[in-house]
Amino acid sequence: MTEQTKNPAIVSIVRQTKETAIRLELNIYGAQQLKINTGLPFYDHMLTQLALHAGWDLQLEAKGDLEVDDHHLIEDVAICLGQALQQAWRQQESITRYGQRLLPMDASLIMVAVDVCGRGYGVTDLPFTREMIGKIATEMWKHFFYTFAINAQISLHIKAEYFDNNHHLIEASFKGLAFALQEALTPKQGVNSSKGCL
Repeated sequence: MTEQTKNPAIVSIVRQTKETAIRLELNIYGAQQLKINTGLPFYDHMLTQLALHAGWDLQLEAKGDLEVDDHHLIEDVAICLGQALQQAWRQQESITRYGQRLLPMDASLIMVAVDVCGRGYGVTDLPFTREMIGKIATEMWKHFFYTFAINAQISLHIKAEYFDNNHHLIEASFKGLAFALQEALTPKQGVNSSKGCL
């Protein structure tokens, strides 16, 4: 963790509650070095898509009360990842700020747009037709994206233009978010706000 003082793009987060125990290290300008273990393989798969396509390094070890359900673990990981992203982007001199991606995945097409602005908000339009995917309730994905956006202090919009497969619906959303964030976090000369700061 000593590298955190050398590289402001690297942030470490530790969260310990009665429901979850999470250790996370994020480098938003990494080399796709990934080690992700949440105890939910499908969640690991989605987080891997996000980090890989965003060009991050992500080390994540998370344990939760999965004997209860998936809610606490998914929510708390979203909190930690959002907090890490927020700390990382605020330490940069200047970023592009806006990012967007129209991402196809076979017969599915997803639109993702982000504003890394310091005002957290999340809107998702993902009309799942199944209750579960990979042992995770599909209602949790809207909650993940909203919780992540609030803690990252970004404005996030995700909309399904159309889809034919629930797995592709959520995976394309994570990949689209990755590319939108990669664009938004690209370093840029000057402050991208008429206020003078984000």
